[in-house]
Amino acid sequence: MAAKRGPKTMTDEHKAAMERGRAEGRVVRDYLEALRGSKPKRGRKRTAESINKRLAAIEEALDGASAIDELQLVQERRDLVDELEAMDSGVDLQALEDGFVEVAKAYASRKGISYASWREVGVPAAALKRAGIGRGS
Repeated sequence: MAAKRGPKTMTDEHKAAMERGRAEGRVVRDYLEALRGSKPKRGRKRTAESINKRLAAIEEALDGASAIDELQLVQERRDLVDELEAMDSGVDLQALEDGFVEVAKAYASRKGISYASWREVGVPAAALKRAGIGRGS
């Protein structure tokens, strides 16, 4: 029978390193999520005014719409309301990028993330350059 091991203890240094890793992960995740949410969409950019105009047209079209058309209009209305709310949220992408730049090099080194991977998920080359992550990384 194997000897029973006592509780494992963690040094303060190890605890601090784990917290630093979690904090860096949060900064990177928040920046990547903001980038994903702010990707420009194809076509003409919509304004709050154009969305509200379409919402009014949907309300009118709902009267007398067939069941299938009603379903599609209700979904379009939901999508437009979500888009309108996203416009109002006003994420400060620059502040998130500044935070990313501070932690990205250490995070990439620790996790083995290459320059090409960062670029593939949409991180601008200028942000990577500011972070000290080059093409050879």
